[in-house]
Amino acid sequence: MAVSREPILKRCKSLGISPMVMGVGKETKRDPNKNSRRKVSEYGLQLKEKQKLKFIYGVLEKQFYHYYELAEKQEGQAGTNLLTMLESRLDNVVFRMGLSMTRRESRQLVGHGHFEVNGKKVDIPSYRVKPGDVISLKEKSKKSVKFNEIIEATKGRTVPSWLDKDNNTLSATVVRAPEKEDLDYEIEEHLIVELYSK
Repeated sequence: MAVSREPILKRCKSLGISPMVMGVGKETKRDPNKNSRRKVSEYGLQLKEKQKLKFIYGVLEKQFYHYYELAEKQEGQAGTNLLTMLESRLDNVVFRMGLSMTRRESRQLVGHGHFEVNGKKVDIPSYRVKPGDVISLKEKSKKSVKFNEIIEATKGRTVPSWLDKDNNTLSATVVRAPEKEDLDYEIEEHLIVELYSK
C-alpha cells in the first residue's frame, strides 16, 4: 500500500489548509496575498481542491475516483455526496470522536482492531458508517495507556452534531448523515465535479 511521507505541515501550507484540520499544530493566520504572484488556471484550482480532499482524508487517486463514481450515481449533487461519503469513513469518525490525534493515526488504530461498530469488530478504515450505527472503543483498549493519553490530549475537540458521543462509554451514535455545514475546512466541491466531468 502506498504511504504519503510528505511532512503534514508543509503539505497543509501548499494546499492552504489549517494544520488544525489535520489534528496537528496550532491555528495560524494566513496572509491572503501570499503565494498569489502567479495566476492559477481553472484546471489548477480544480486540481488543488481535489488534492486538498485526498490529503485531508488520506485517500489515494484510485479510491478517490471510486468514491466520485459512487457519489455521481446517488441522488442529489455529486459533490455533496462525495463529501458525505468521505466524512462517513470509520477512520474519520474515530478522529471526530477525539479517539485519535490525527486521521493518519485513526486509520492505524482502526486497522489494528481497536474499534467496534454495533458490537462487532471492524478493522477496515474505509468502512462507511450509517445513521443509527454505534461506534465504540473495545473494552480491552479502554484500559490502554495510549488511549488514555489520546483522550486527555483531545478533550477540547468539538464533536460534530451528526455524532452523539457518550464520554462515559467512549462510544458515539451516528445521528444523521454528515453535511457540508459540519465540515471544519473550506472546500469548493463543485470544482472537483467539474474536473472529473471533462
